[in-house]
Amino acid sequence: MRNLEFKDKMHEYSQWRANLTQAIEMYQEWLVRYNLNDTHSTNSILNILNGLQNDQISLAFVAEFSRGKTELINAMFFADSGVRLLPSSPGRTTMSPTEIFYDEQGGSYIRLLNIESRLEDLSLAEFKQIPDRWTEFKLNPKSPSQMQEIFKELIATKKVDLELADKLGLWDEQEAASRGVINPDKVEIPCWRHALISFPHPLLMQGLVIIDTPGLNALGTEPELTLNMLPNAQAIIFMLAADTGVTKSDLEIWLNHIGRARAGKTQGLAVVMNKIDAMWDDIAGNAAYDASIKSQIQASATILKINEDAIFPVSAKQALLAKVKGDKDLLEKSRLPGLENYLAVDILKQKRNIMTETVSRDIGSMVSESFNLVTTSLTQASEQLEEFKKVDFRNQDMTGKLMAETRDKQNAYMANVENFQSSRRVFIVQAKMLIDSFANEKVDEIVNQAKSDMAKSLTTYGMKQNMRKMFDELRDLLGNSIDITNETRRLVLAIHKKFRDEYGFREIDVKLFSVSNYQIELEHIFEEGEAFRTSAKVAMTEQHIVIDKLYNTLVAKARNTIKMAHNDAIMWSNGALTPLMHQIKDHKKQIENRLSMLRKINDSKGTVSENIANLEAELAPLKRQRDELMIIIRGMQLDSQSANEEA
Repeated sequence: MRNLEFKDKMHEYSQWRANLTQAIEMYQEWLVRYNLNDTHSTNSILNILNGLQNDQISLAFVAEFSRGKTELINAMFFADSGVRLLPSSPGRTTMSPTEIFYDEQGGSYIRLLNIESRLEDLSLAEFKQIPDRWTEFKLNPKSPSQMQEIFKELIATKKVDLELADKLGLWDEQEAASRGVINPDKVEIPCWRHALISFPHPLLMQGLVIIDTPGLNALGTEPELTLNMLPNAQAIIFMLAADTGVTKSDLEIWLNHIGRARAGKTQGLAVVMNKIDAMWDDIAGNAAYDASIKSQIQASATILKINEDAIFPVSAKQALLAKVKGDKDLLEKSRLPGLENYLAVDILKQKRNIMTETVSRDIGSMVSESFNLVTTSLTQASEQLEEFKKVDFRNQDMTGKLMAETRDKQNAYMANVENFQSSRRVFIVQAKMLIDSFANEKVDEIVNQAKSDMAKSLTTYGMKQNMRKMFDELRDLLGNSIDITNETRRLVLAIHKKFRDEYGFREIDVKLFSVSNYQIELEHIFEEGEAFRTSAKVAMTEQHIVIDKLYNTLVAKARNTIKMAHNDAIMWSNGALTPLMHQIKDHKKQIENRLSMLRKINDSKGTVSENIANLEAELAPLKRQRDELMIIIRGMQLDSQSANEEA
């Protein structure tokens, strides 16, 4: 298979996403055009469209210092600038975690959060909501040299007192001692804690987000990197150096941070063995060179316990040079195309599958219900036409009898509506109980009490116990909603069964609300926090700082999990009875159409054949309605059996 550049496949994915968005917008217009829309369907579609509009593909580059992460980022994404856009010269390594993306509203900038913010009781996510706390420099995308100069801030350092460095978690006594440094007056630390970079590069404008995480120190002292940013990344690119293999700090990053972020799964994970140019040896020849690389891959795969084909040998330095000079032979020798091919094919395919599953889950049943409704309407109209063809409408008694039967159906319909409204009122009361069981006030009460108890605790053990207590109470909160959830589910099923058995409504595959996913997620959050707290790097860091940060990170994730349960309960409650409402609405329309046709035939002065022709003409709009929906469904590329059936 030919090598594919990531940018080409990214463009294809972006185009596919645009086509999917257009198809969903067409479906929304179709619902409005045929008066089939409602609040629930509108909100569901708007949520999906918002998700597609804000869809991002996040690639996280993770490694210890001096492994060449930034050089690889330059080579893969920014070689078209003609310069080494991000600072990556020897001895000049990025000091702060950096996110690179495109902010359409904010324009081109670099925003930097000062390192002293680590002492504050705010998470990175919270700081991102406070623009005034960031130092901002405007970027000129048309001037790579200007951007290059400003990006030097990423490697800026300053000297501070040892006490402050220790409080910030940036003093490692054992590591310093290994370099012969003992109790210095001043310690060199990064100026910045986090960097946000936005500019209109084509890949970034298509939704690519690049995360550069510099070293074990940052991963060990910023829980949000390990617990939020890495798990949410579409792919993690972990980098080694070919001349050193897997070092002790490499292995700690792999086991304690990447392993936890990926929960032991290798999907969406690539290991890059950089700096293979250090092994180039013209005297030994290509065979010896290839053997050396293969030997390093085998050794690294054994230590990391992964397949050898997940390790990509690369020379980022030579790849950047090759792309800037347009040297295809050198690019092949750098072996970068192999990594780009993996990201282009596997990662973007995986992302596309996830997006398709999300759309199918959120509006797939709605689309199927729409198709079933329009198909049923067309089928019943066709059957009615065949019935009318056999009726002698010159017989006034026969016509009167049909009119009377239809009015009886109309009366039965009114009884159905009344019963539905009665059932709906009962459901609304039950649904409110379900929604209230996830109320923010209940979560805040638990979180605030735990925070107060932690502040009074003088030991790490005490903090840990209070944290555990908080999660136990949050578990109980979700647990208490199970009975309410089960009762609500039983009620919904009973309502659907009643209308199916007593009124002949079509059977519907009822989508039921569940709490289990949120309970599982809460357990994962607590387990991740425990694993992070006991990791080697954290054990050597000022405990109260790390615990505070860890607490804030875990609380934010736990709060978000329960907020999702709350929002999903609202969304589900709003749509639980919608399919029944649509059937009632469609039933009314069919009765009204039948009465209208009978009146037209009864009042008509034309022949029987003319009346039949008029009835056949009534089918055309229904066929057009169905055909339009089939085109839309094909445009969504959702697997819909009913859409592929020939009517």
